[in-house]
Amino acid sequence: MRARFALFALLAPLALSACGNPAPSYIDQAWVRLSPNKDTPSAGYFVVHGGDAGVQLRGVLTDYALKVEMHETISKDGMTTMERVESVDVPPKGQVAFAPGGKHLMIWGINDTAIGRGKMQFTFLMGNGDRLLVDAVIRKPEAARTPTPADNAAH
Repeated sequence: MRARFALFALLAPLALSACGNPAPSYIDQAWVRLSPNKDTPSAGYFVVHGGDAGVQLRGVLTDYALKVEMHETISKDGMTTMERVESVDVPPKGQVAFAPGGKHLMIWGINDTAIGRGKMQFTFLMGNGDRLLVDAVIRKPEAARTPTPADNAAH
């Protein structure tokens, strides 16, 4: 009897851990490439990680810009275009990267407060009802560099 009790005591925590909450989806590596021209949209990038269950990213909101849309760069018939994306499926325990040259956010009218702080917060709307708040670092466009004599010698 004592051996059974000892075995039960050892196995009980394992059984209870299996009843825990499933691993959630999350978002990381968020950043914004600020457009050098205030009249053109900036771009946003991040990685969505699926939890134990598949999930769908249905939209992105922010109080720090006028408008945000999900887009994807697509090549058709030798032409590269951007198309708006309404939702993105994220597989269980998988990930989807929003990166330059692929899926990305188009962000219009980022306000000066966010630019001055160097970051802005996004709310990611998930298909399961979750709203994930994520801070994204704002990277300002690199200043135009004046060519040096060494640059001219290289050509």
